[in-house]
Amino acid sequence: MSDCVKTPRVATPGLRKETSDAVFALLSEKFAAVRDADAPKDFSVVVDASKVHDVIRFLRDDKACGFDMLLDIVGVDYLGFKDYEGPRFAVEYLLKNVYDPAKRIRVKAKVAEGASVPTVSDLFPIADWQEREVWDQYGIVFAGHPDLRRLLNHAEFVGHPLRKDYPAQKRQWLSTNDYLLPALEKKLESMGYRIVKRSKEVMTNDDEYLEGSIRK
Repeated sequence: MSDCVKTPRVATPGLRKETSDAVFALLSEKFAAVRDADAPKDFSVVVDASKVHDVIRFLRDDKACGFDMLLDIVGVDYLGFKDYEGPRFAVEYLLKNVYDPAKRIRVKAKVAEGASVPTVSDLFPIADWQEREVWDQYGIVFAGHPDLRRLLNHAEFVGHPLRKDYPAQKRQWLSTNDYLLPALEKKLESMGYRIVKRSKEVMTNDDEYLEGSIRK
């Protein structure tokens, strides 16, 4: 086998603990991270929301960490949680090392309603869509995101359906699809393609729910 081919290590309980203790010591010293009391069985840490970008970059780039894959970004709404005190929302980042299964971590940042957390889409491109999903569902703003708009709900949707106070039975109008061609054309141009005929964007028409209108 070639020396350049990496072989994944076996993630034994002892190795997981050794790895998590070493990484936590670094995060605690550099970013004042604390263990997540809500997830005692996982390697989960809580950091200040303003430090999220620095923490994720450190976890990716530091040789002792090497968390080179962002698995997911998820939102949490604590509204109605028994005995909970603190900011209403949290954003959780799940990372791993591709070749070292012992290296898995959850980074949690508490976010007050109306506050924001910095985007990490410049560090992991997949975060672009993951952050859009969290904003779409919870309304948590990711400062610096290049295109923070709806992802799962339609363009005319009002509100954020995974908030605990959102009326689950509420119905909303949909008069036109979210028009994606302008964004696609912009992407193609950035890759060096020339747009021969530019599309016209279909916009919402309040008077014609079934037709929409054309932006000229």
